[in-house]
Amino acid sequence: MSSHLNEYAQAIGRPLAQWSARPAPARVTIDGSFCRLEPLEADRHAGDLYSAYRLASDDRDWTYMTVGPFGSHGDYHRYVATVAQGEDPLHYAVIDLGGIAVGTLSLMRQDPSNGVVEVGNVMFSPLLKQTPVSTEAQFLLMSYVFDELGYRRYEWKCDSLNAPSRKAAERLGFTYEGTFRQALVYKGRNRDTAWYSVTDVEWPQLKMAFQGWLAPENFDADGSQRRSLAAIRASDLHAEAPSTR
Repeated sequence: MSSHLNEYAQAIGRPLAQWSARPAPARVTIDGSFCRLEPLEADRHAGDLYSAYRLASDDRDWTYMTVGPFGSHGDYHRYVATVAQGEDPLHYAVIDLGGIAVGTLSLMRQDPSNGVVEVGNVMFSPLLKQTPVSTEAQFLLMSYVFDELGYRRYEWKCDSLNAPSRKAAERLGFTYEGTFRQALVYKGRNRDTAWYSVTDVEWPQLKMAFQGWLAPENFDADGSQRRSLAAIRASDLHAEAPSTR
């Protein structure tokens, strides 16, 4: 229960006297150690992305996306040309160290007045799955939202049946908040939507975990992780827990 009461002895939320509306996400380039994020552009990125997605053995990665799969490069290029013009969702391409676009993600359902935004349209190709790039891309966008824009809440939503997406949200440190039943209709079928979030209160500790996982010393000579992101988060929590002795 809230410790804050109004003049009627009713519990109310904690005051946010210094709060003000935040800027909307912008078309910025965000640099990391393993990749960078760039504003999505059809002529610049669509060719690389289509080729990267075609490396998958089948189209299962498109099952829970609201669009796709795309039957030709032309179809995908036209799609990218359309969505790249939008401000909400604002799409970014994930660029690897070789300068190749290997995936996309976006900031959507933007609510600058309340400091809330959702990461969505996450489509990572086989070139970055289970690599440091996939984790750093998520970290870079979260850091931009919390550290640069000053938002209070960062959301992740997915089809409740999308087990890989739910697993990814949990690995990245999002908290499951519940399932909204019959929330959407897409591709002619029902979607119950699972909701996850990270708040600005949780971000500093989560940021430290990301930085620890992405540190060069966390990878062996073969590029395999020495400690998982979950293990680093758990050790950080244990280190901060008060002693019971």
